[in-house]
Amino acid sequence: MSQIINLFPLSIYKSKIEISKKDKEIMAKEVFEMEKNSKNPNYKKNNLSWTGDTQGYEYLNKNPKFKELFSKIKNEVIKYVKNFDIDTDQLDFYIQRSWATISRGPETIQSHIHGQSHITFAYYLKKEKKDSKITFYDSHKHNEFITGLFGSKTGGRNVIKKMNALNASAVNIEAEEDDIVIFPSKTFHGTGQTTNVSNNDRISIAADISIFAKDSTNLEQFITPIQEWEKF
Repeated sequence: MSQIINLFPLSIYKSKIEISKKDKEIMAKEVFEMEKNSKNPNYKKNNLSWTGDTQGYEYLNKNPKFKELFSKIKNEVIKYVKNFDIDTDQLDFYIQRSWATISRGPETIQSHIHGQSHITFAYYLKKEKKDSKITFYDSHKHNEFITGLFGSKTGGRNVIKKMNALNASAVNIEAEEDDIVIFPSKTFHGTGQTTNVSNNDRISIAADISIFAKDSTNLEQFITPIQEWEKF
């Protein structure tokens, strides 16, 4: 009897964060004010979403209006890490930066990674069902036994009968308003895989998180405690 054994999965964490409607409206209004007062408006291209980290608003977690949200997000990040049987008591977690994004009409967020951090999340403050999804891209393609077979417009045309979990090079995650999606920062992601979308002021909030060892004794792979660093 034959079987397929799936190894080394990419594990995406999804959960829901409950925030009052009033507080969500306050946060959304604040995001729109940030967009209105963008510090670098020429950076944004017409077909791309507005991203607060490029417009002078990269420390959203320090804004008092987002305090409750980030308190709950921090709990979800710890839950995500514990899924891998990690002893979080030995680690310190730091939010490097955090920002909001706004997508209107067909605007997209291009495929990218966050190479400067360990964990990234996307929380959906405002999102309708028809708005664009978050897409994850498989840059390794472990199952691609012929180069260019998966994900190419011509490589697998008429050869691959249908896309499935074993041959897909990109997967859309269904996320609703109030959902948070957490994943390794090195994972390629964006919204460009979704077609025929007309976003209605879709607002997501993201952050980059770095993890440090509380005590680096006998630990080679972890970043040493930041208080031991020497600035020059």
